Amino acid sequence: MWPPVTRGRGRALLALSLLGLLGSHLELARARGTEEEDYQELVSQERFHHAPGPEDPHPSPETPEPKSDRKEPQRGKEKLAEKVNSKPAKNGNGKKVEKSKKAGLKAPNSSSDAESLHEPVREECPPLGLETLKIDDFQLHASTIKRYGLGAHRGRLNIQAGLNEDDFYDGAWCAGRNDGLQWFEVDARRLTKFTGVITQGRNSLWSSDWVTSYRVLVSNDSHTWATIRNGTQDIVFVGNSEKEIPVRNLLPEPVVARYIRVNPHSWFIGGSICMRVEVLGCPMPDPNNYYHRRNEVTTTDNLDFKHHSYKEMRQLMKVVNEMCPNITRIYNIGKSLGGLKLYAIEISDNPGEHELGEPEFRYAAGSHGNEALGRELLLLLMQFMCQEYLDGNPRIRHLVEETRIHLLPSVNPDGYEKAHELGSELGGWSVGRWSLDGLDIHHNFPDLNSILWEAEARKWVPRKVLNHHVAIPDWYQTTNATVAMETRALIAWMEKIPFVLGGNLQGGELVVTFPYDMARVKWKAQEQSPTPDDHVFRWLAFSYASTHRLMTDASRRVCHTEDFAKEDGTVNGATWHTAAGSMNDFSYLHTDCFELSMYVGCDKFPHDNALPEEWENNRESLLVFMEQVHRGIKGVVRDLQGRGIGNAIVSVEGINHDVRTAADGDYWRLLNPGEYRVTVKAEGYNPTSRVCEVGYDMGASRCNFLLSRSNMSRIKEIMQRFGKQPINVQSRQTRHRYGPSMRRRGT
Repeated sequence: MWPPVTRGRGRALLALSLLGLLGSHLELARARGTEEEDYQELVSQERFHHAPGPEDPHPSPETPEPKSDRKEPQRGKEKLAEKVNSKPAKNGNGKKVEKSKKAGLKAPNSSSDAESLHEPVREECPPLGLETLKIDDFQLHASTIKRYGLGAHRGRLNIQAGLNEDDFYDGAWCAGRNDGLQWFEVDARRLTKFTGVITQGRNSLWSSDWVTSYRVLVSNDSHTWATIRNGTQDIVFVGNSEKEIPVRNLLPEPVVARYIRVNPHSWFIGGSICMRVEVLGCPMPDPNNYYHRRNEVTTTDNLDFKHHSYKEMRQLMKVVNEMCPNITRIYNIGKSLGGLKLYAIEISDNPGEHELGEPEFRYAAGSHGNEALGRELLLLLMQFMCQEYLDGNPRIRHLVEETRIHLLPSVNPDGYEKAHELGSELGGWSVGRWSLDGLDIHHNFPDLNSILWEAEARKWVPRKVLNHHVAIPDWYQTTNATVAMETRALIAWMEKIPFVLGGNLQGGELVVTFPYDMARVKWKAQEQSPTPDDHVFRWLAFSYASTHRLMTDASRRVCHTEDFAKEDGTVNGATWHTAAGSMNDFSYLHTDCFELSMYVGCDKFPHDNALPEEWENNRESLLVFMEQVHRGIKGVVRDLQGRGIGNAIVSVEGINHDVRTAADGDYWRLLNPGEYRVTVKAEGYNPTSRVCEVGYDMGASRCNFLLSRSNMSRIKEIMQRFGKQPINVQSRQTRHRYGPSMRRRGT
């Protein structure tokens, strides 16, 4: 045996050797990269929760304190240009971050009307993705459920219930019993730094259910749980005071764990324990986890991935224009009720001018101000097209040189500013949706469907009412009509430019809808309502949906209640829900533009960190849909002298919907592949027909027409030349032919 002293020295030497070996391993670990280093450090330092010290006091868990500022770091760098960087820093929810002398960066608390029960956190992570479906159903668990439709899989922030609130699609997780033992659990599937929880009540037309306070627990194994505490007492967080406005509570300190539970403490009297939840958390770096690395969606596009305020949007558009001055032009189509200009950007090789034979395309977004994803996608699209054009991308160059593209990113800037003020998770489902005067801009157009259908029923088409370019009723154009300023600006824009194809980007679902949006039978809430161009609309919708990363994925979870993936990610608007006066129906019936709605994401206002993935989901679809403007036939209608004939009617046999030529005589008619007998007629000209063939290759088939003057038009021209007096014309011709002696003999 070793003597005691020798044994002590041996142990010391062994300890030093182990420490040296550990140091060598640490050096090797550093060489493996910062991700693993950060991972090991955070795992070792931050466990379930941090107990505050004497300099970090917290209020009593039973008594609320007034709202206090949240301390948050500055978010990521702008990537498009340094000019965009010169704006005030913002946090992930779009709030301005102000500097404090004592506490560095501070941002105001934006969690609804609820009052916090604890000190503000110094770090806030983005949502894990319950609302965006990044967290799948198998990661959500609950103590009990009332029924399947109110299971844990329905406990997602902003999830909407079906009209019938049936057994499958209801609007929250609801516990099977109302007691303090119930819980809602999220399995992050990896160690995660949790920083907060956002809650809502149950979405329901008939029930009033929400949780008014709750505790938060965390675990690494789902068996041993630690409650978030204030010193020696559990913190009871203030929950909701009604069922729709989200309430955010931030943890006193970041907590590293895999599982997190929300344990309801009290709930609305007369209601039940029902919740919709989002969890704020930062997944810990784990280079050894192949599953997560394989499923992460990244982008290589160097774009400005963030939510932009109105001023930032205007600045970004200016930067794009300065980068690509030869192919872009910024203009505005009018103003909002709040006085904000509705800015659009044109992308074309000859901006500011309609070129003969070049089709006009448009994307519009943000008619519902809180549906911010579409707005950001268009801002990303204009950056992407500018950069790719400069890099010589042949596909983008062909689009720019052969198409006049218009992007209108914010139809309702007033509504967006409201939603942006609250932030991406705290606006709920409807804050900022409407215009300042409370109108739904997308459904604020005149109902031309009823006018056309009534005329068809009375056999007035085409004698009294045409099957296209249906006139706007006089009452709609009066100053006291209930029409938003933004809607009037849109109508003037649509009438001024001969658009051929358009898409408006919406949010809250994953589907493409096409006209008609209104059912023919007024008392029906859902009814198939096809247009005469139904086959073309179905192809256009499918062209977007089929190239989207998720829309046609049959294995994906439904956003709310409808499984549109079974219909290839497309649906006739009236089949989903009928709505009169939609932008899509108006565009089809009043202009020559085929318009569709793209619902580009389950989350209307995703967090900044979700924008790169959403861009990857939609980028190819946005480009493919633009390319469809070159499908069908196109041409120029001229007279025998080679002059273009404007406003000529182009009819396709078998399709009861016509289009018209633009002012220069050029036209575009979207058609699927096949042979079509096309007839062109114009006032004062003889109609002309010919067979036009549409192939399968991309690119519209050219089909020009020459029209000769009709006899009646010649007679009218002669009558107008001589003051509309045909008898005088005849007498003058007689005098010229027979002379004065013949006239005297006749008298």
